[in-house]
Amino acid sequence: MSDQPGGSPAVQVDHVEQAIALAVADQRFVPHLVLHELESWVFAAAEELGELRGDPDLAGQLQADCAAAGGPELVNGDPTTAPSKRLLRYCPGYQKVIEGPLAIADLGVQGLQERCTHFAAWITKLEDLAKN
Repeated sequence: MSDQPGGSPAVQVDHVEQAIALAVADQRFVPHLVLHELESWVFAAAEELGELRGDPDLAGQLQADCAAAGGPELVNGDPTTAPSKRLLRYCPGYQKVIEGPLAIADLGVQGLQERCTHFAAWITKLEDLAKN
């Protein structure tokens, strides 16, 4: 982290993943850091969370945040606008360890790949390694 470059979040997370890979020094280890925090995947599962909570307006709000940020993995800002803080604000009584994983599971790996480019790149890398 001490020599993390400036630039986009994608550039920064790529730098940290490469540093972790070098530190582990085992080709079987392919690090993946979720951009910003795991709740970005909950934002990717906006419709699923809205259905789970019986709140279609919630899905619309999460989707609007994703559109404004350029995708669910880029929803961030500062400590008050991070994905987890937004969810707590939008969803009174939100149960992070229950509702988030359920929504993500309902979306599935394929859905995450379609909505999260960084995650999709990691899965592609794993699939390519499996072919060789």
